[in-house]
Amino acid sequence: MHLRAASVDQGVHAFAWALVFFLYMWLGAVLVGAPSGASLVISLVAAGGIFLLVRTRGGDYPGPR
Repeated sequence: MHLRAASVDQGVHAFAWALVFFLYMWLGAVLVGAPSGASLVISLVAAGGIFLLVRTRGGDYPGPR
């Protein structure tokens, strides 16, 4: 019996990456003393860009041999 990992949609991976990087950027900005409103907006915009990047370019598609 060969066990394999469950198949997860690329959108779920993209959301997870965006969420992790959003929290990293937002909390990092707040910890260094940046205004919380500005850091929230900038982190949300960056997380949206990360989501789109991973969603469109983050697939593990094998190419021709």
